[in-house]
Amino acid sequence: MAKKQILSPLPGIFYRKPAPESPPFKTDGDAVAATDTVGLVEVMKNFQEVPAGVDGTNIQFFAEDGGAIMAGQVIAEVDE
Repeated sequence: MAKKQILSPLPGIFYRKPAPESPPFKTDGDAVAATDTVGLVEVMKNFQEVPAGVDGTNIQFFAEDGGAIMAGQVIAEVDE
């Protein structure tokens, strides 16, 4: 089964939840559609949604929630 990577569009801080008290957009093992939001990247108090960009199953996150991330860094992988 092929893996597809979801990459960060921007450098900043990656968040897996829309708010601290909210559940994550997706958790490890979930299926995703190309239009699903998998996280947010914060840059200078602006939040950019990160869409999956690919349909797949069994998402696995590599980026840490609340951690620094670089543009082009792998956020997660999904099985195609």
